[in-house]
Amino acid sequence: MRARIIILLLQAALLQFVSAETQAPFRIGALEQNRWRLDHVPHLNDTSNFIFETVNSLLQHWPNTRYRNGHTIVPGTIPVGTLLYHGRRFPDVPKYPDWTSLDPEHSYHFCGSDFPQPRDSEEEEYREAQTGCWHLTFSATRPLRVLYFDGSSAANMITGTLDSQDLLIWGDADPKRWLDEGQRISGLCKWGKEFGIDGFVRMEMDFEVMVCDFENGLKLDSADFLASWYPRWEPPISSAHRSDVIESRIHDDADPLIVRQILGAEVLRAGMWHNRYPGDIRIQLDLSRAVSFYDIDLVPSLVAHRLASQDRFEHRLINISAADLHAVNLRLRSVLAEPPAPSASGVDWKALFHVPVARYSDRLELVSHLLQSRAEEALIHVQLRVMLTPYILHSAVPDGAHDGDAWAVPIWKKCATRHSDPIRQREDSLTPSERTLLAALEGVNREICRVVVGMWALGVHAGLDPLIPGDPGADSINLVDSWRASLQNLMSWLDWSVWIKCRPACGAEELCYLSTWPYFWSGLEEGSKPPPPDAPYLRPQPKCIRVVQPYSSFS
Repeated sequence: MRARIIILLLQAALLQFVSAETQAPFRIGALEQNRWRLDHVPHLNDTSNFIFETVNSLLQHWPNTRYRNGHTIVPGTIPVGTLLYHGRRFPDVPKYPDWTSLDPEHSYHFCGSDFPQPRDSEEEEYREAQTGCWHLTFSATRPLRVLYFDGSSAANMITGTLDSQDLLIWGDADPKRWLDEGQRISGLCKWGKEFGIDGFVRMEMDFEVMVCDFENGLKLDSADFLASWYPRWEPPISSAHRSDVIESRIHDDADPLIVRQILGAEVLRAGMWHNRYPGDIRIQLDLSRAVSFYDIDLVPSLVAHRLASQDRFEHRLINISAADLHAVNLRLRSVLAEPPAPSASGVDWKALFHVPVARYSDRLELVSHLLQSRAEEALIHVQLRVMLTPYILHSAVPDGAHDGDAWAVPIWKKCATRHSDPIRQREDSLTPSERTLLAALEGVNREICRVVVGMWALGVHAGLDPLIPGDPGADSINLVDSWRASLQNLMSWLDWSVWIKCRPACGAEELCYLSTWPYFWSGLEEGSKPPPPDAPYLRPQPKCIRVVQPYSSFS
């Protein structure tokens, strides 16, 4: 009975807190104050920033080229009428699982150059026939069920790009199987057959779909014998994707290097069409059933590896425990057991996750620029107030009778919870995956608002706010140093790929480029060995490359 009375009293106090929100001065209880401390930074184990950025980056080429080692598996569908392209030696439809592309610039790389004729024909006649290339176009006749692996999951590397799919089908990530693409696609299709999975979406230079059965849900629209630049250009690793590779024969009048640069530039361009939000929209992901290896409730065994890593570029899945891998498999089987259907919650997670990036990415970048350029403190403070304008209560002013920034906490709370509270109130309708997404959204909003409100409050105390009196004699040097450190820590913690860009911007004949597999390799031998820790492609940085002659190196 006593406990019930205490609960009722607490509820009454909370109701009083809500009704008094617009009255001054504002005070919060001790419990709330401990929970909402502007000097409390996220815990080292907090992965809300990782979950947020990976989910916000799904099916976007740029961030998944930057961070190649994927941590998310998401069911999805490919809508009716979507075109898939397949390059091969012959015009017939594959009878076995094989690779397709969503853009013809990508599949053209894998075009065969053999016209169907006997190999013992006259050499000159044979060479003349090699100037063509079979290119097949398929369309989806029904919604195709797919499973998407994020990151550069089609990049055959031993550094973690294949971890999630290999753990799923083989139970471990054996570096010796890095080129075992035939067994990989067969294993995935065998695993997915139980759930009616038609294919698997991965990314290399562009997005691809590994199709399990070309006669189920696909229609051959055309089989075109295309003119070829020269008879079969092979990317350094293309043989891993092909079971019908033939020896390359080059036209006498073709410059192999120039042709490879032309075709390489165009497949890179096609991939870059999907660089930013909303990504490749031809694949519709169901985020209500997303499974993240960054979910510490689902996969706690990876925490120690992340803490020991130098940075996110080193994050991998190979240290996952058997129990956690079993839990991931159970979660995946659970979400795939049901046919695709709208989530009961009705939340558009893709749009919701984009809101903080749209609201804050440019503004935080602007404040960072102003701090680096030594702009006037008042000018910087205006930008902080601009970000917080929808949340600054009329009653929120410093109270000289109390030290600290407790007066600013209501602003922080409003800023941090405005976009997530309506969903939190519907928590019962959320799937386990959606609860993970909601926690990540709350964590990111909370930290952005904590830092921005804290910076703004320091400026108020320093007398920089035009609407709230403060102490104009405050030390402006320490203020700016504090601002700079706070913002740098925030932007490093968020680590949004939207901030990774070429500075200055590239010219009309250039593309902004991150080192992309397999262009940074000289051949298979290099890929089979652990890379040196200082290999530039391990931590790709943006640079401008020429996409007309004379071409830049793509390494």
